[in-house]
Amino acid sequence: MDAETRRRQLVAAINRVAGGDRAALRLVYSETSAKLFGVCLRILGDRSEAEDVLQDVYLTVWRKAASFDEAVASPITWLVAIARNRSIDRLRSSAGSRAHAPLDAAAEVPDEGLSALERLEIGEDQARLKDCLQELEERQSAAIRSAFLDGFTYEELAMRNRVPLGTMKSWIRRGLLKLRACLER
Repeated sequence: MDAETRRRQLVAAINRVAGGDRAALRLVYSETSAKLFGVCLRILGDRSEAEDVLQDVYLTVWRKAASFDEAVASPITWLVAIARNRSIDRLRSSAGSRAHAPLDAAAEVPDEGLSALERLEIGEDQARLKDCLQELEERQSAAIRSAFLDGFTYEELAMRNRVPLGTMKSWIRRGLLKLRACLER
């Protein structure tokens, strides 16, 4: 199976998880658990802690699957971000117990920054999104950027552009449909 087919399969599975489909969660787990466990283990450095955090990651996926937006990030980028954040949270919560470790132990603390692969994946996703946004009509691109990147509401955008609310919603909806089609190519 090629990478694009696997990505589409993962997107569909996450969308089904949002609807409460347990079989879809099993599919997401079987396709991604090895990679996500590796992320957790790299950050935490302890197999038992990584296993606990990995379980928490999939509980989060179960609860937050509806917030996944393939227009913002690829499914694996979204999942890696959850695993990374949960692992860092675990590190921070146990930092007090390590506060008395000898100074020599500092060399063993994992780097909390993104790996080269993670940076590459995020960079590729951002470049694709930027290219696709440039293919949209200017008003659609500006409306989508303002709504999703700057946090403006549809009402605020309609007032700023002096158009009816329904028109603004149509611009954004049509733009998102075109954006999705572009990102799926």
